[in-house]
Amino acid sequence: MPTPSQTRRAPLDKKPPLKKTERRALLWDILKKLAVFAAPYKTLIIATLILTVLGSFTAQVNAFVLRYAVDTLTKIATLSDPWAAGVRMLTIISAVLLTKEILSIFISFGQRFFGEKIRINLSRDLSQKIIERILTYRMAFYTSSENDSGKLQTRIDLGVSSLTTLVQNFFIDMLPLFASAIVSLVIMFSTNFWIGLVGLIIIPIYFFISQKQARRLQGFRRQMRGFREAKSGLVISIINSISVVKSFVREPIEAEKHLAIQKDMTDNQLRIRSIGFIYDAIKTFIEQIGVVVIILLTSYFVLKGEMTIGMILFHVMLFQNVAAPIRQLHRIYDQINNALTYAEGFFDILEDDEQVENINGIKNPDLKGHIELKNVDFTYPNGTQALKDVSFTIKPNRITALVGLSGAGKSTIISLLVKFYEPDAGKILLDGRDLADCDTHELRQRIGLVLQSNHIFSGTISENIRYGNIEASDEDIIVAAKKASIHDQVIKLANGYESTAKSLSGGQQQRIALARMFLKDPPIVFLDEPTASLDAIASQQVKKSLDLIKKDRTVIMVSHNIAQIIDADDLVVIENGQVVENGTHEELYEKGGKYFEIFSAMSDSLNLDKISQTING
Repeated sequence: MPTPSQTRRAPLDKKPPLKKTERRALLWDILKKLAVFAAPYKTLIIATLILTVLGSFTAQVNAFVLRYAVDTLTKIATLSDPWAAGVRMLTIISAVLLTKEILSIFISFGQRFFGEKIRINLSRDLSQKIIERILTYRMAFYTSSENDSGKLQTRIDLGVSSLTTLVQNFFIDMLPLFASAIVSLVIMFSTNFWIGLVGLIIIPIYFFISQKQARRLQGFRRQMRGFREAKSGLVISIINSISVVKSFVREPIEAEKHLAIQKDMTDNQLRIRSIGFIYDAIKTFIEQIGVVVIILLTSYFVLKGEMTIGMILFHVMLFQNVAAPIRQLHRIYDQINNALTYAEGFFDILEDDEQVENINGIKNPDLKGHIELKNVDFTYPNGTQALKDVSFTIKPNRITALVGLSGAGKSTIISLLVKFYEPDAGKILLDGRDLADCDTHELRQRIGLVLQSNHIFSGTISENIRYGNIEASDEDIIVAAKKASIHDQVIKLANGYESTAKSLSGGQQQRIALARMFLKDPPIVFLDEPTASLDAIASQQVKKSLDLIKKDRTVIMVSHNIAQIIDADDLVVIENGQVVENGTHEELYEKGGKYFEIFSAMSDSLNLDKISQTING
């Protein structure tokens, strides 16, 4: 049993940090891609920018008011009766500040509202686009170890989150501050060149320090992405396999695996925080040096009689307006690096053109179901070779059974025929046309697939059956349910066809899937162990429905059920990914080869002798 130290994981993302030129190129590339999504909101963006400019001017009012107050008070203090002048000054200040605050409320609300609207709309559009995109991808995309459910969900969620947060911080948080900083800097230069120069010099220093901070944190952020993906995948794995975990009493081991990832994440987060604290302290120290220099310079000009005392506070406030956004540069770099870290993976998923299924291929409205496999090889994405030089023919309007031991490659053939995967070599012909050239959507509209465990969606029984034909009427659903031998059981439920489908038993759910198939009414049907997980009575009821499905269709069947195998017109025997025999049941049984061996083993497992004695006795 692994110890806690053995379960500790090495950093999950080994990518080296991007060079500066690579990071800039990648950032520019991401911004161009993001601009495509932002284009429909051009009016909102322009309105936000206009309000931001207006807000940057109102942000300077306090500095002017403070200068006026100090200078005026200095003069009033020398008067014999200062109260009248003081009240007049306070009235002016109050009116200006109140007007400024009222304007700021409307400007700030509009700027933040428009910015938030841009962010929310972009979040919706990015999420919708990537879901629409991955729905067009081949099955190989989903079975790749790089795209397991936990990693894929984390990559998509964090990709959308980082991109939209970048937009939010830009339009809502950073843009107003930078606009205010530019205006403040212009005012500082207009009052005194040397004062403005101090404000200007601090900018490249802050940029340099923030850039150093970002580069130090880049590797840690990439590692954090790997840890989050691993954690998400582990949690989903625990949930999906909870019955196995509990049956083997392995809760401590699974908890230890999670703790190992959590410890790595904690260490990583503490390193990120500690580095951030150090650099923040350096930037605060530099800012204070700037404030001291501003005070000294302004005081010098006051003593020379070139400035008033109020200019000291005036320049300090303007300098702080310049320093405020620069002080937040690490946030910009954080968001940029988050965008680079997560958006790169997000757009890798979004732009994986090689995974897109062929939905604009040849259409075959008069589908017969004559299928030929010619020298087909196939290897799964994980490197397991499943088929080697497979060749056989499936004749239309006949039942063809694929026979073989578990792992022989039978279900793989079904997956290739449904175009979940593409063969590595060889060809699959459908009615004389290369299956690879056929329109995938039209093909699947004409094909029915019944698996050992068919997915039942959350929702009602009628909704699940109607999945086979969205346009079907309630009467069509009832007819399909009767053919699947489930109608009588459904109407006994409290809510009938409006009952929750997930509450049904395994056998009932399988018949719901069969009803869905009857509603679709495809000319070609694939049956992959449709009764393997059912009890004897449920299997017999499902078999009656299957007999109806098989009628006047091309049927390709995978089964270990002896009764279903001997009903087939043609048999194809597969061993270790290769076809070793094909023919009828009688031909292959007489031959005494691999099929005879499998059939005899099936017969022996049924204990037919004792069954016969019981029936005849």
